[in-house]
Amino acid sequence: MKRRDFFQQASTIALLGSAVPIRADAAKPRIKIGQIGVTHAHASKLEVYRRSPDYEVVGVVEPSEAVRKRAESSAAFKGVNWLTREQLLNTPGLQAVLVETHVRDLLDNAEACVAAGKHIHIDKPAGTSLPQLQRILASATKQKLMVQMGYMYRYNPGVVLLREFLAKGWLGEVFEVHTVMSKVVDPASRKQLAEFRGGIMFELGCHVLDLVIAILGKPKEVLAQAQHVSKIDDKLQDNMLALLNYPKALATVKASAMEVEGGSRRHLTVCGTEGTFHIQPLDSPAAKIALSTARGEFKKGYQDVIFPKYVRYVDDAADMARVIRGEKAHDFKPEHDLAVQETLLRACDMPLI
Repeated sequence: MKRRDFFQQASTIALLGSAVPIRADAAKPRIKIGQIGVTHAHASKLEVYRRSPDYEVVGVVEPSEAVRKRAESSAAFKGVNWLTREQLLNTPGLQAVLVETHVRDLLDNAEACVAAGKHIHIDKPAGTSLPQLQRILASATKQKLMVQMGYMYRYNPGVVLLREFLAKGWLGEVFEVHTVMSKVVDPASRKQLAEFRGGIMFELGCHVLDLVIAILGKPKEVLAQAQHVSKIDDKLQDNMLALLNYPKALATVKASAMEVEGGSRRHLTVCGTEGTFHIQPLDSPAAKIALSTARGEFKKGYQDVIFPKYVRYVDDAADMARVIRGEKAHDFKPEHDLAVQETLLRACDMPLI
């Protein structure tokens, strides 16, 4: 399938019942947004919002002066207005907040934002307290506020096309999903990740687990396997596997902190009775699709699909703007986010407290 053909087709693809995010209309009022924290691994996503005509970034919160000084040299934070959390949440017209703190602090800050009546984007994973996440989502739902999780493959064009295939039934009954999400983690980062006994599954596996739950829903059983195999004595669970059991399907989620060039092998494979859809690598997506019979523009048998360049968070930001403006419903409901978090905690052998 030619690149231009897919790009034209992508504009019509339905994603979980609603249209694919489109680029901003510069004529629309800009949404005032701020960010709390710069210590999350994905905190530099602020640069996407600063470049978007959808948003006006009013300020960033970082209580640590030392961390703030380091962040000021980064392009993502150069020239931003530094505020306290109280100042940010009381900024006139503020509508949304990106929560990009250490994982241990994500939910406390998210809860404060929702209590202040703000839409939020919470980076991943959603902390360690399932009851607190439930409370945040319930409060946001009551106030009709959006809670968007920072799982970075939701608007990947390969995943968007996969969802179209699933919605149309082109793969038949799904009986197998297989995912891998790995990389080499440096010693300093390993030490930080070892704070949570969920290890590399908690840190990396959550991204692809989000995709599995979107495809198959909440599993009836989760079997978790974890190892520490590195010679580095940091106790990090660095080689992990989760098996998700469904009535008529099995799914595996594999994550490690030691795979050389692991990014190139990050993949999502979905097998159904009428076809197979394999995306690899996830960060620069290409797909191999096998079909039992021709479907639409796709032929019987195996074929390759090349997608437009994928830039993380651009479509997430655009979609959030459309939801805040009331142009569409949120594609990922609270029930989905709760199912992902509960399954993640089970996959990490972490308590549901």
